[in-house]
Amino acid sequence: MPESPSLETYVKKILRARVYDVAIESPLDEAKGLSRRLKNQVLLKREDLQPVFSFKLRGAYNKMAQLTKDEQQRGVICASAGNHAQGLALSSRKLGVRGTIVMPQTTPDIKVNAVKNLGGHVVLHGDSYDEAYTHAVKLAEEKGYVFVHPYDDPDVIAGQGTIAMEILRQHNGAIDAIFVPVGGGGIAAGIAAYVKYVRPEIKIIAVEPEDAACLAAAMKAGKRVKLDHVGLFADGVAVAQIGVETFKILKHHVDEVITVSTDEMCAAIKDIFDDTRSIAEPAGALALAGLKKYVTREKCEGRTLVAIDSGANMNFDRLRHISERTEIGEKREGILAVTLPEKPGAFKAFC
Repeated sequence: MPESPSLETYVKKILRARVYDVAIESPLDEAKGLSRRLKNQVLLKREDLQPVFSFKLRGAYNKMAQLTKDEQQRGVICASAGNHAQGLALSSRKLGVRGTIVMPQTTPDIKVNAVKNLGGHVVLHGDSYDEAYTHAVKLAEEKGYVFVHPYDDPDVIAGQGTIAMEILRQHNGAIDAIFVPVGGGGIAAGIAAYVKYVRPEIKIIAVEPEDAACLAAAMKAGKRVKLDHVGLFADGVAVAQIGVETFKILKHHVDEVITVSTDEMCAAIKDIFDDTRSIAEPAGALALAGLKKYVTREKCEGRTLVAIDSGANMNFDRLRHISERTEIGEKREGILAVTLPEKPGAFKAFC
């Protein structure tokens, strides 16, 4: 197995990252109700409060801030399901660079409209991130744009790693574990690189949807594998293959990968709402869903656990579906499907 990239190198890049021209130092808030219920101190890193309601602008801006004048004049392009797109659009506007964003046709309208409102040029292509990515790479080659990868780039990873720097500064006491959502692995790689260098005793636990678990598959195989298909409920992490650079870090420095169901994500969205009165998108609540599953499995009490609330770009019309699934995710309700024969008395017999 190849050696991991130098953590010291990444820590230096994180310390030098230029993110605060556009990003805020997001708060680390205690989820008091959930903490009482789980009998552990649960802290939420509120990346949903960033100007684009997601952590993604950290990496996008840090990458673009490193570009030469010539590269900036050529313009930039990215592929994104939405949050990286908004980060790139805001960064492009801030730096005066033309930004083109290729988004899957399945992207929620709230994200597409947000990118347009930030001045980004949107191209809708394909039904998944991977199809959008292929088209974006093609356009970059044809038109000479600089491709800004949403996760598989050292400068992007370093930008996301500033989240870990803030967490360790904001909470000086013991932290038992940090739960991080995984799509392509950028935020997880950045956080793992910083934390494992500065505070190696803290567990880094990656969390993925059951139907888009590309890191879990790679960890099991010992190499990057491509999933045959990915679920789109958590569109922000719907990635079929973990990144090359991110996997170099994650395979050495992630303690565990937990997968969660759609219903468990829905329950976590409600938990965040109950404690913060904010609505996380499915990918935004992913880490908390993993934290809850971990506590149930370990039967632990009195620990300090951090979950990254990574985004709040939720389409309003999805809320009905999510609210219906929440009680199932908490295992307080069940759904039964029954087929009745088409003959008189069948329903009475069923009752």
